[in-house]
Amino acid sequence: MGLNLSVVIPLYNEEESIQELCEWIKQVVDVHRISYEIILIDDGSTDDSWSVIEDLHQSNRQVKGLRFKRNYGKSAALQMGFSAAEGEVIITMDADLQDSPDEIPDLYKMISEEGYDLVSGWKKKRYDPISKTLPTKLFNYVTRKVSGLELNDFNCGLKAYRRKAIQSVEIYGEMHRYIPYMVANAGYRKITEKIVQHRARKYGKTKFGINRFINGFLDLLTLYFISSFGKKPMHFFGLIGSLFTLAGFAILLLLSIQKIFFEVGGIATRPLFFFGILSLIVGTQLFVTGFLAELITRNSQSRNKYLIEDSIALDKP
Repeated sequence: MGLNLSVVIPLYNEEESIQELCEWIKQVVDVHRISYEIILIDDGSTDDSWSVIEDLHQSNRQVKGLRFKRNYGKSAALQMGFSAAEGEVIITMDADLQDSPDEIPDLYKMISEEGYDLVSGWKKKRYDPISKTLPTKLFNYVTRKVSGLELNDFNCGLKAYRRKAIQSVEIYGEMHRYIPYMVANAGYRKITEKIVQHRARKYGKTKFGINRFINGFLDLLTLYFISSFGKKPMHFFGLIGSLFTLAGFAILLLLSIQKIFFEVGGIATRPLFFFGILSLIVGTQLFVTGFLAELITRNSQSRNKYLIEDSIALDKP
């Protein structure tokens, strides 16, 4: 019989909370008789987080770990955790104890028994400062409109996935914020959300910064473009390029007719002439860009590579 549950936890400098979190998870899943593994992804921590993970593995062989050579970001940590997970249900949570392991049984049941592909946590009541909650509300509003998914909290770290659903996508850059959008685009549309408890941070300090939201909106635009035109870039660049080319051709044709039939002089000094030339050049460049992007898309098989410093009970990729 296969493993029921994998709990994937990305972390960066959370040495104070890791042990308490793992013991709490073990207590919860043991009560509900769920076979499990805990995969801790150390994203290049500079404190003693890895030493704590090594000690935890000695006392509980279900605790496994992967350590990056340097800090790659949460998306990279999640991607490696998802790739290594063996449980039929995968649950992610943050390592700072702001996500409660008591939510695990209900999330697990929604995937394993109710048939959902993804369940996203919704921290309806938060204990964050207004400087964080207001940008979060704006971010979630824009993401709902772009993605078409009616979720209230896209960036909640507490989520549950059907393994085949989450392993069908590749998370890179800062795309962890848009995992529900990516899973839906992969064809797994049975997605819902569940109100979960948000706990005040007990140890350490937040890694939050306003640059997260600036990068987040840029990533959303990237994801929208990739999901719409990632497999057919010529449809985007070719269309715009064709419009510019036609506009330039029409302008130059009009000026040529005026010169030949109406003896209008000095067309080479008119701004409209230069605009027509510019439109032809831009249109050609966009068309060629689309053609090259099409070739790259059809032939590229590259994947992100991350340098692994060490691992515990997991094979290095």
